[in-house]
Amino acid sequence: KQSSALKRKLQPAHGNPPLKRKRKPSINTFKKCATEADIKEKGSSSQKPLPKKELTDKRNESQKSKPFIKTSSLFRNNPDIPEIHRKAVQQVQESVFTTDSFSQLDLHPHLISTINTVLKITSMTSVQKQTIPVLLQGKDALVRSQTGSGKTLAYGIPLVQSLQGMESKIQRSDGPYALILVPTRELALQSFDTVQKLLKPFAWIVPGVLMGGEKRKSEKARLRKGINILISTPGRLVDHIKSTECIHFRRTQWLIIDEADRILDLGFEKDVAVILNALNAERETRQNVLLSATLTEGVTRLADISLNDPISIAIADEIQKGFKPASQTDREPSSSSNCMDQENFAVPEKLKQYVMMVPSKLRLVTLAAFILEKCKFEKHHKIIIFFSSCEQVEFHYELLLKVLSGGLESEQPERSTLSSAHLQFLRLHGNMEQEERTEVFQEFLKSKTGILLCTDVAARGLDLPQVTWIVQYNAPASPAEYIHRIGRTARIGCHGNSLLVLAPSEAEYVSLLASHKINVSEIKMEKVLSSLMKDDRFKLHRPRSKKSCGTDPQEVRERATVLQTKFENYIHSNEETVRWAKKALQSFLCAYTTYPRNLKHIFHIKSLHLGHVAKSFGLRDAPQNLTALPTAGSKKKTKPKPKRSDLLKKTHGKRRLAEILRSEYSSGMDTGVSKVKKK
Repeated sequence: KQSSALKRKLQPAHGNPPLKRKRKPSINTFKKCATEADIKEKGSSSQKPLPKKELTDKRNESQKSKPFIKTSSLFRNNPDIPEIHRKAVQQVQESVFTTDSFSQLDLHPHLISTINTVLKITSMTSVQKQTIPVLLQGKDALVRSQTGSGKTLAYGIPLVQSLQGMESKIQRSDGPYALILVPTRELALQSFDTVQKLLKPFAWIVPGVLMGGEKRKSEKARLRKGINILISTPGRLVDHIKSTECIHFRRTQWLIIDEADRILDLGFEKDVAVILNALNAERETRQNVLLSATLTEGVTRLADISLNDPISIAIADEIQKGFKPASQTDREPSSSSNCMDQENFAVPEKLKQYVMMVPSKLRLVTLAAFILEKCKFEKHHKIIIFFSSCEQVEFHYELLLKVLSGGLESEQPERSTLSSAHLQFLRLHGNMEQEERTEVFQEFLKSKTGILLCTDVAARGLDLPQVTWIVQYNAPASPAEYIHRIGRTARIGCHGNSLLVLAPSEAEYVSLLASHKINVSEIKMEKVLSSLMKDDRFKLHRPRSKKSCGTDPQEVRERATVLQTKFENYIHSNEETVRWAKKALQSFLCAYTTYPRNLKHIFHIKSLHLGHVAKSFGLRDAPQNLTALPTAGSKKKTKPKPKRSDLLKKTHGKRRLAEILRSEYSSGMDTGVSKVKKK
């Protein structure tokens, strides 16, 4: 009785007409507005949308003439899309390049020629110009600069310069002279690659990388032979400190912590403390460098314990402040508990940022239309799409691959091969085997076009060339995370675009970004959907159809419905795919409950309409007993709990978040980490 009453309460009352409300985005916009009769069409084209009466007449008329097709009520009962009121803010800009060349620095001639010929770089970026001289003098530094500004070389060049110039020539068997800590395995590989290139003329210095997912035995063998520049993720290094006898830090003169804020976010704080203790136990003096694009309380705390009288280098503030010791500039934020709230982030200059308001029901078709528009009709685009969980990445990867790449178009083979030729989907997340992760990373790195679906595992420090669009399908949990995600494009002075997809109930997020001096302009959903007019796979076949003219809003809706129906037919083709869609939906809801408290008024699980959200996973109805579904990590069966209110329990969300984070970023040593089952 109770559960049926609950169900009745959740269902929109179709009978009575909706009350007119002022358009103001509030927490419950989603639920309250779910009874609105029709989404208000904001003219995507110059034509005005037809009045409602005419529209229904037309619809009835076309209903008679067209063959029966299972339609999905995509455009009914959607909440109004609120107007975005935001004041334009002056974004914080950093000039990336300077006119100074590396030859002006006091570097070894072979090193300069390697930078010019192997790395093909002639002039320094701002962060390199400020940082390299400080590090060459042997001082500690706290470096804060925007993503994609060349921080790896900013520490790599002085490191190689100082090691090659040592009086007694370095032997491989000496062990590590420098230790570089990075948060993720992909970033470890990338940094290793850069350091290896810099060491080309100095073959006696041996770099090496340790990371989760690799064989421990082979790493131990490499450590025994000797590694002079050791690049590692914190978890795996701690593991070796505890279990590998031959590892020592007697000669370690450099400690570099890259993406320091991310290392702390991932809960590696204890591991970093263990590493610092191990270093201090064997050698007191060394040069320390801390690098990050965002400066959080944790980073300031880490700077306090690891740096010794550091120089603070903050490129965006350079114009106003010039150089000051860190003790004066960077201790200030830590005194205020909300240091995140005051922080303004530097955004790459040639990055255009957009936001798109999409009702929950229409998210999947809008994403598909966007991918088709960019990768099939415009071509030459390389896109990264961010999701909030591993299951969602797996789900969307399979679904988009099957439906958009023409896997279901058996009756039109020549067309399907044509379309799949342009759409290359890849995926990257923490539940994948390390070998596969490395393979995907390298493949996307080399390809000119393609779509990478990923979790935040790829949001940090990765330099993926020619990425033209970053799509954030699920909003990030903080403005700092937003900055890191969009930082995968417009790197080192190139052009790039980013798109943030928000539900109408999340409109206030735009104001939050504006308060951090981040400017986004709106793209209308209808404009993106109208690209379906270019793809005849989504045409309704009518006996007397004329050539479609321009973008008739009604036809755009019909095509969107055909596409949604294709998705739904694929999902409902067998029980396995339905179960799989429910699992992805569940992981989305769990991730949604883990937004931090200060964002709960924007992202609250109660403001979601479960039936509408289910549509965006290709499910025709809101699923029952969601919590009974196994999540990626759990083996044991849970009792079915059909009440939706169970989804709102915070404990479930927190446990799930811990699991997601563990699988996403663990050093690979945890036995509990589950791998995605091979289908």
